[in-house]
Amino acid sequence: MAGRGGLQAAAGRTVMRVLVWLYRRTGGAVAGTMFGVPLLLLTTTGRRSGRPWTVPVMYHPDGDRLVVVASNGGRDRHPAWWLNLRASGRATVQLRRDTFAVTASEAEGETRERLWPLVVDRYDGYAKYAEKTDRRIPVVVLERAAG
Repeated sequence: MAGRGGLQAAAGRTVMRVLVWLYRRTGGAVAGTMFGVPLLLLTTTGRRSGRPWTVPVMYHPDGDRLVVVASNGGRDRHPAWWLNLRASGRATVQLRRDTFAVTASEAEGETRERLWPLVVDRYDGYAKYAEKTDRRIPVVVLERAAG
């Protein structure tokens, strides 16, 4: 019999699948926001499996770019989507009904210093997550891929 953690993980995966299905089905009209922050669907390629993985992620516009935060709810490990994205640097985004390829980079230096307060202002949970963990939470910039 699976332990409590196994059941919670399975329930979390089921909820994610339902959210992804609803978002795709409605173009984000349903499941398009969380805590008042808009969501996008991020599809990465598994760094070990080679399979596509899609997760709903809060995003923050920054000009033509999209900013996402690899907070993982303040856990001490990075979310799998960030590990996959960091390994390949490429993903696909569905933003409402628009789907496009993106390149990703972790914001560093002045760019991170500018973006962190902006994302925290839109969702203060990020600041709480940062207090829960010793890891530096990545701020990730997504840009439409050329072509």
